[in-house]
Amino acid sequence: MSPNLRRISLASLVLGGAGLSYAAPAAADALTLLSGGSQGAPLTVKTQILVLMTLLGLLPSLVMTMTSFLRFVIVLSLLKQALGLQQGLPGRIVTGVALVLTLLTMRPVGEAIWRDAFVPYDQDKISLQQALGVAEGPLSRFMLAQTSKTALQQIAHLSGTGEITKAEAQPFLVKLSAFVLSELKTAFQIGCMLFIPFLVIDIVVASVLMAMGMMMLSPLVISLPLKLLLFVLVDGWALTVNTLITSVRSV
Repeated sequence: MSPNLRRISLASLVLGGAGLSYAAPAAADALTLLSGGSQGAPLTVKTQILVLMTLLGLLPSLVMTMTSFLRFVIVLSLLKQALGLQQGLPGRIVTGVALVLTLLTMRPVGEAIWRDAFVPYDQDKISLQQALGVAEGPLSRFMLAQTSKTALQQIAHLSGTGEITKAEAQPFLVKLSAFVLSELKTAFQIGCMLFIPFLVIDIVVASVLMAMGMMMLSPLVISLPLKLLLFVLVDGWALTVNTLITSVRSV
């Protein structure tokens, strides 16, 4: 494999390839072929590019499920709905903010993968399969730090893996599924805490308008400026970002 393709292969798979090799046997076979094949015969450049482009198509899903992006985007979407900014705050902005926060929280994991997996692989000290195995370590530790024991036990039971005393010994797919389940639970918990104050404002405004006989006036017209004013006065964005970042347990 040419040096450029070697760099592209690990750079594109370093985040998701470790889980991919465990979650999908076909993808693992593709990675084996990509690194030279079981018989040691390298594939042609066209075939290598085809395999790489296919795996690159899976990267968005891997980024969403194997990082804290899932938690951030759900909480920010719930906050957007609580503020009543369905039209005022584009979805791309919410996704962009969640992505930036994800890059911030995942920086230590990325640095560990770069130092321990990418650099030795780029220097021909280890193979692609070995690099993916090394890259799995920091990513698994990050996911297990965010995963509840209940979710891990439930997924392990459903997968039929049996009793495994150490969480690190669980198959990667089990750890990934438990991580996603825990992230959904945590995201809804944080989103509920952010939603309640704005829900109270909506209820109070609706009650006042009904008491005044102004039932034809939409409560959103009155409550939206009040919610925005409250959010600005308490420095809501700083509080939200601080809550999201501190909710992610470091490894």
